[in-house]
Amino acid sequence: MSWGTELWDQFDNLEKHTQCGIDILEKYIKFVKERTEIELSYAKQLRNLSKKYQPKKNSKEEEEYRYTACKAFLSTLNEMNDYAGQHEVISENMTSQIIVELARYVQELKQERKSHFHDGRKAQQHIETCWKQLESSKRRFERDCKEADRAQQYFEKMDADINVTKADVEKARQQAQMRHQMAEDSKADYSSFLQKFNHEQHEYYHTHLPNIFQKIQEMEERRIVRVGESMKTYAEVDRQVIPIIGKCLDEIVKAANSIDQKNDSQLVIEAYKSGFEPPGDVEFEDYTQPMKRTVSDNSLSNSRGEGKPELKFGGKSKGKLWPFIKKNKSPKQQKEPLSHRFNEFMTSKPKIHCFRSLKRGGATPEDFSNLPPEQRRKKLQQKVDELNKEIQKEMDQRDAITKMKDVYLKNPQMGDPASLDHKLAEVSQNIEKLRLEAQKFEAWLAEVEGRLPARGDQARRQSGMYDAQNPATVNNCAQDRESPDGSYTEEQSQESEVKVLATDFDDEFDDEEPLPAIGTCKALYTFEGQNEGTISVVEGETLYVIEEDKGDGWTRIRRSEDEEGYVPTSYVEVYLDKNAKGAKTYI
Repeated sequence: MSWGTELWDQFDNLEKHTQCGIDILEKYIKFVKERTEIELSYAKQLRNLSKKYQPKKNSKEEEEYRYTACKAFLSTLNEMNDYAGQHEVISENMTSQIIVELARYVQELKQERKSHFHDGRKAQQHIETCWKQLESSKRRFERDCKEADRAQQYFEKMDADINVTKADVEKARQQAQMRHQMAEDSKADYSSFLQKFNHEQHEYYHTHLPNIFQKIQEMEERRIVRVGESMKTYAEVDRQVIPIIGKCLDEIVKAANSIDQKNDSQLVIEAYKSGFEPPGDVEFEDYTQPMKRTVSDNSLSNSRGEGKPELKFGGKSKGKLWPFIKKNKSPKQQKEPLSHRFNEFMTSKPKIHCFRSLKRGGATPEDFSNLPPEQRRKKLQQKVDELNKEIQKEMDQRDAITKMKDVYLKNPQMGDPASLDHKLAEVSQNIEKLRLEAQKFEAWLAEVEGRLPARGDQARRQSGMYDAQNPATVNNCAQDRESPDGSYTEEQSQESEVKVLATDFDDEFDDEEPLPAIGTCKALYTFEGQNEGTISVVEGETLYVIEEDKGDGWTRIRRSEDEEGYVPTSYVEVYLDKNAKGAKTYI
């Protein structure tokens, strides 16, 4: 099977076919190139995706990645980054092993094809030239034969005519002979060109053209083989990265299997455990007395006769309301009992935004006393570990300087030992400072863990912290029913906490004078003041008015030195003393 013998007359079709083969090869190169671009784009998108969901350094989000589920997710992100790298490898290998090689081969193929078809056209032109020469000699032979025949007929006509002179007959005979000779010469030329053309034609169709077509066939078969090899390479490039991609996927599965929900639950406990005990039962408060309520042991104001500290809402101001309560309260707004508010105040966990406000208002205490006990213990332990690492680092530096000094002492030419004394003293001083700092934090840590008794100045430190806070910050915290200093403390009993708060509140209102009475009122109905800031009244009772209704439906009244509050305006009949306004004061 040879193109030279089977397709000897299909020169033009072979030219078109080989051109189509080159076009297909270039199309395949373009296909692979676009595949590499897709791989690069995909790898870039995977890397961006992995980077997008990586936790930010030194952020709160990074703290969440200590859980096994988050670690597995982080491992998945890292494996996806490696996965993207394999797609980049695919792109690089396809570019170097397929695109570059085929592009160079296409150029060589075009040059070879051009050369073969140039030889074919040259042979074709040569045979056409031989054919033209044959046709020309044939026409000349034909023309000479006709001329010779006409000259012979003319001679015979002249020879038969008796009126023609002998000289004319001789001339006609010579002319006929000459024409016959020319015809013979033309015949010889025609025969020669015919033989030559037949030889050239035989060579063309049986030697030159088959050889050219055979080369073209071999060229085309090499192209086909090259395309097949490139396709195999295309598949092999993908197959080479499959084990690595499979390993990435195996690592993702391994990370998923490493998730331990129990361990994560334990980490949540360790991260957020406060160390406090749950609040106890709320004691019963008796409101059956008609005029005054009986204060329970857990109430804010215990009787002085029991020897317990009394926390008055007004302190020396005599009549000031609980400082966290707004004066003009709407009757529609539900108020919680004061004891409930205080229980939550002493036992509830501070809200996050209150901590943030405290940070804005003042610096975090050095001993982390603003944190719950368990969290404080962790922070102190972390600080101790950090200080121990710094101490070890400084000690290593001191040992290195000491060794260098010994070398200088043994070999003075290497350096002056005295030049290291200042550095050695500085390092030793740093070690001493760090040790003192570590001892301080270890003492605090021992106190938290119960190894040492609680320090006596704990309450004083709390009071100082409260005084140092920004007033706006304290108000914000107070609205959330949290402690004024916004921090958890470690006092031995709730009694010491009440004592600190009473001192703070008394100091807050020491210098203020009580509000003057602006009139009197008579209770039209009995009112049970069960909410904060309200006062109970009995029908027909007469009391002093110290603040009239501001439009919210409540009037502020006073019964005695320590009792004042709000009652609904519709429950009392008010008699304002306009003449004595601002002058009449309850004594």
